[in-house]
Amino acid sequence: MTTKLKKLPGVLSFQRCIVINDALFYNMFEGGRTSPLKVIRHGIRGTQNVASKSAPSSASPSSAPRTSPSNIQVTDSAKLEPNATDLQVRFELRFINLDNALFACAPSQGEPLENVRQLRNSFKTFIEKAKNSKGLEEIAARYARNITNGRFLWRNRAIAESVLVAVFNGKEKIGEFNALDISLNTFGNYSENERKIAEIIANGLRGEPGSRLEITANVNLGVRGPVEVFPSQNYLEGTERGFARSLYFVGDTSFTDERATREIREMGQAALRDQKVGNALRTIDTWYPAYSERGLPIAVEPNGANLDAQEFFREGKYSGFNIMLGMDTLDPDSNEGMFLLACIIRGGVFSGSD
Repeated sequence: MTTKLKKLPGVLSFQRCIVINDALFYNMFEGGRTSPLKVIRHGIRGTQNVASKSAPSSASPSSAPRTSPSNIQVTDSAKLEPNATDLQVRFELRFINLDNALFACAPSQGEPLENVRQLRNSFKTFIEKAKNSKGLEEIAARYARNITNGRFLWRNRAIAESVLVAVFNGKEKIGEFNALDISLNTFGNYSENERKIAEIIANGLRGEPGSRLEITANVNLGVRGPVEVFPSQNYLEGTERGFARSLYFVGDTSFTDERATREIREMGQAALRDQKVGNALRTIDTWYPAYSERGLPIAVEPNGANLDAQEFFREGKYSGFNIMLGMDTLDPDSNEGMFLLACIIRGGVFSGSD
C-alpha cells in the first residue's frame, strides 16, 4: 500500500523529453529558391509616444512634458528581401524516452532517504502506466495540433494571409496543412495526418526510434517584398540610451568595434528561439480550472504561469507540485494525470522546500 508523499525531495528535476532547435527564417522566392533572412541593425528617427519619466505622478501621458517630438533610436529589424514572395520558417524536433525523464532525485540535508525512494518508485509506476495510456496519446495529439496550426509562428501567424505547414518524418512527407483553418483554442476531431504525427510523437516518448520531425511553414503575408517579420526579441539589461530593440539571430556578426553597432549593419539569420517554439507547442493545458470561463489553452507550467494574463492559473492543489505528491496512484488518463505527464515532458526543477 502506498501513501501520498508529504513533500517532494529536496533535489528533484526532470530533463525535457523534447529536443528542439531554433526556428530559422528564410526568404522564399518564385520557383522555390530560399535564402537566409537577416536581422538588420540601423538607426531610425521616430516620434515620442510615451510619458516623460520626469512627469508628475498625476500627469496623464497626453499632458506629460516633452523636450522634442523626435525619438532617435538604434533598433533591429527583420524584413523580407525586395523580390521575396513569402517567409519560410523551419525547425526540427524529436522526443525522448519517458523512462529517462527523471534527471536528479536526492535528499536535502537531514531528509530521510525513504522520501526519495518513494518518489522514484512512484515515478516508475506512473510512467509504466502512462506509456500505454490514452492520456499519452491525447498529449501527443495536442502537440501535433500545435504543429499543424502554426502556433509556433506567434505574431507572424497573426499577420499572415495564409500559412502552409509541411511535416516530414525523414524522407516521408506526412502532410501539408492550411494552418489558419485549424483551431488554436480547441483540441479533438484530429485529422488522419494529425494522428500520424501524434503516433510518431507518442512512440518517441515510449522509447521507440524514428521520432524526429521536420517542420516547414510557408507564410504568405499578402504583401510581397521588404515587409517586416518577427523573430524572437532579446532582453538586454543596461542598454545605452537610444537603443530601442534587439532581435534574436544566429551566426556571427563579425563586429570589429563598438561604432559598428551604431551603423547600418547586417547581423545573423533571424530566428525564433527554441524556448519560444517549445512554449507554443506545449500550449495544451485546457485542464486548468479557469478554462471553462476563458476558453483559451495555456502553456504547460507547474503553477500555470501565463504572461499574457499576468496570472498563475494553477496555485495550491491544482499545481504540478501538489499533484506530483500523489503520482503513485494517479490515473494518466485523468485531467490531472495528463497535466502531470505533460509537466514531466516539459521538464524542470520540482525540488521540495520546507
